[in-house]
Amino acid sequence: MWDFSIRRALGLMLKTLPFIIFRLMVYFGVALAYVLMTGIGAGVGWGIGGFGEEGFRAASTFWGGLIGFGIVGAIMYALREYLLYVVKAGHIAVLVELIDGGSLPEGRGQLQHASGVIRERFGQASLLFAVDQLIKGVLRSITGMFRTLFRLLPIPGAQTLLRIVEGFLRMAVGFIDEVILAYCIRTRADNAWEASRESLVLYGQNARPMLKNAAWLTLFVYGLAFIIFLVMLAPAALVAYLIPGGWSATGVVVALVFAWSVKAALLEPFAVACMMQAYFKTIEGQQPDPEWEARLDGISSKFRRLKEKAVEATSTPGGRKEASSAAS
Repeated sequence: MWDFSIRRALGLMLKTLPFIIFRLMVYFGVALAYVLMTGIGAGVGWGIGGFGEEGFRAASTFWGGLIGFGIVGAIMYALREYLLYVVKAGHIAVLVELIDGGSLPEGRGQLQHASGVIRERFGQASLLFAVDQLIKGVLRSITGMFRTLFRLLPIPGAQTLLRIVEGFLRMAVGFIDEVILAYCIRTRADNAWEASRESLVLYGQNARPMLKNAAWLTLFVYGLAFIIFLVMLAPAALVAYLIPGGWSATGVVVALVFAWSVKAALLEPFAVACMMQAYFKTIEGQQPDPEWEARLDGISSKFRRLKEKAVEATSTPGGRKEASSAAS
């Protein structure tokens, strides 16, 4: 049914426990920041609402909580390069090492080791982020091509099924782009742009089995995330009760935020560990197919941009070129 071992993925998670703890600290810290800022904002709004009628107080409490939530969201948006560079890419680096049979230092040494690997492969965070954005753009083009082919199939009730498939494909891209980064780390490429281009061609020519694996993992991850959300509803209701004004919708928001934090800290690295197994197993012994490269050239401007950056990088020392606007 799938091309990965769940038991091996769990074993990889245990061996990278320092990174799992680090991820838990980061994402639960983010979730707590959302809850606290939403509560503070709602409290301020409730206090301001005391100068008006009951309807005004309810509205000001709502907008205060929303503003508090939005402030944390803006901070998270600003930190997205840091999270990708330190948290996600670092964990990918140590997972690659273990999959290839390497050994890792214990404790915080894993974090330092991963940091060194990522600096060696990508240099600064802005380069890694730019590469990642282009990879996501190419993956969206590949999944878009498969959606177009699916629309042409004469299947009764295809529209409803198509919407389900499209939802799966959109969620699956979030797992696959990190696997492409894993390939860049595994090949120890000096030119991250060229390694990304090559790995995307290999993914494209194996898109069907890879999307099959991604679909199974999407079911696992989002199914478990939904269960976690339901479990979180009870303590979240208590938080909502403590927020001034009785803003009951806060309970659902808090449950969603903490379910997201568990998904990001535990479920996503599990999915990536599984997808890395499937990808490396599938492409073993293969070379990039020129026909698929030409096909990606035709359907994706991001892929063409990736090739341009790969050529540019060959003319720079060490194969790296700072490109903060590469994803534009």
